[in-house]
This record gives sequence, C-alpha cells and structure tokens, in this order.
Amino acid sequence: MNVLAERGAVERAAAGRPVVTLGETMALARATETGSLRHVGSLALGVGGAESNVAIALQRLGVPAAWAGRVGDDSLGQRVVRELRAEGVDVRAAVDAGAPTGLMIKERPTAATTAVHYYRSGSAGSRLHPDDLPQGWIEDAALLHVTGITALISPTARDALHAAIRRARAAGVPVSFDINYRSALAEPSVAAPVLRELAEAADVVFGGEDELELVGGADADAAATALLAGDVAEVVVKRGAAGATTRVVADTIAAPGFRIDPVDTVGAGDAFVAGYLSARLAGGDPATALHRGNTCGAIACLTPGDWEAAPTLRDLERFHRSGGDPVLR
Repeated sequence: MNVLAERGAVERAAAGRPVVTLGETMALARATETGSLRHVGSLALGVGGAESNVAIALQRLGVPAAWAGRVGDDSLGQRVVRELRAEGVDVRAAVDAGAPTGLMIKERPTAATTAVHYYRSGSAGSRLHPDDLPQGWIEDAALLHVTGITALISPTARDALHAAIRRARAAGVPVSFDINYRSALAEPSVAAPVLRELAEAADVVFGGEDELELVGGADADAAATALLAGDVAEVVVKRGAAGATTRVVADTIAAPGFRIDPVDTVGAGDAFVAGYLSARLAGGDPATALHRGNTCGAIACLTPGDWEAAPTLRDLERFHRSGGDPVLR
C-alpha cells in the first residue's frame, strides 16, 4: 500500500507539484576544528533548519520543494533566502523587521561528538504566523511536510502548523510529520500531548524509537500500533546506523543501515526523510523507500553541515557502486 498514491500525491508529484514545508531556518555557525568553543579559532557560516534541510534534499533528488518561514530584516535572513533559492527551493519568506534571524552554533567537543547551541528566543522564525502561509500554496502541493520543532518554538508557530494541516486536509493533500523532538524547546510532559495531536493528524509519521514512545506507547512498536489504529497509514521508525522500519496496518518492513565512518550526524534524519518521501512519491514500495532513505542518511553523515552533503540521484548510484553495502544485523 502507498498512502501517497492513494491520496493522489504521486500523480501530483509527477505533474510537478511541490512538497511544501514550513518552519524556522536559522543561520548556522560551525566550528571548523575539533574542540570546545572556548578554544577553536574559526567558525564557518551557513544556514540550517529541519524543514528546509528536507526541502533542499528533495530538490536534489528531483522532487520540487517549497519552504515558508520568517527571517529577520538582516544579512543573516538574506543569507537564508539566498541559500535556499540557490538550491532551487521555492522560498516564501516573510521579512520581520521587529526580530532577528535565529542563530545556531555547532561545535565538536571531541572527534566523536557534536553539540548544537540555539539562539532563537524571540527570533523572526519563532514568530511564524498563519498569515505567513500564502493562499493556494498548500492546496496546490503534492504533500505537506511538517515537524514537531515548529510546534514547540512558539504558540503562533504552532497555530501556523495547525492551520497548514487543516488546509491540507481540506484540499486532500497528504501530510507527513517528523516528530523531531528537541528537549531544549519543551519538557517531555509539555511536548508529548502537542506532538501526539500532530502525529495523529498525519498520514505518514517519522520518529526515532524514543520519540515514538513520547507520543504514546510503552515502546516504539506500541506507539506505532496506536497511531495506525487511528487515521495514520504509515509509521517510519528511524534507528540511525541500525537502519529503519516502516509499519503499516498489515505489515512491518525493515531495512538495515550502512557501515560508515560518520563525520557529522546532524541533518542525517532530514536526509533520510527526504530520501524516503522521494521514493514513495515516485511510486516506490516501503522497502525501496527505506533503502533510499538509509542511503541518503548515511551519505549526509560523511561531510560537515546540516544539508550540504544531501545527495543527488547520481550520488546515490555512485555510493552503491563504490561499495556502500548495508550492514547485516
């Protein structure tokens, strides 16, 4: 079963309709060497955000994508817009003269660890509002993709998310939801009911095992079962290096991960989501989608940056030709 095909998303994607998403994209300052920010000598400047990461990755895989959000009336906001447009993403950015573009700083305290620090309180992106979503924009989409991050950054951003989902539902546009829980934004007791409501409103839900437990269930399988008992048609469990699993009502499909030496794992989950959705929008079955998602996630870990290593279809072929074999567990 392919719920995206049943809802017409495959046909709309084939006709060039975009996947649309919304959320906060921030400026990203990344340490260029290993060590604490107390001592590193330089930072590389870029941009990053879960939803725009997915949009860029989809574009590279041949799926048109659009992103809506707010940026400050500043140079960093201009950089966000420029970077996304340079990747072919259709950008619908409201410019907020009353708030700055948010900033995240990424450090590598050791060769094996990454820490991300967010400076987004009162940012332009956190002031996202339902009025920022253009008329007809969601209704003309192949798919709406959203994440739990947007739901937790502010009440108005959460309102925008719910407005987008209502509009998608009214127009028959399927909804994809990545739980993407960030503990810095809300305690589990606060986040759980918010994220559960969004998951229950989606057609396809993505989450790690701990994230699925958060939205309801003694474990990830129990949470998936509960979601599938409602209106959710597909639950994708992301397990990192261990691969991923798709649960549908009548079946469970698993795919192994890849054996790699990761450089930067931030953004790998977004690359996985884009790979999975791109395959499903092309009419692929869950096994094909999981394999592509795992491949995209693995490649994204091989270089620094949130989205810079997101692969094209040619990159996927090259990865497999070079011996990227699944880990057998």
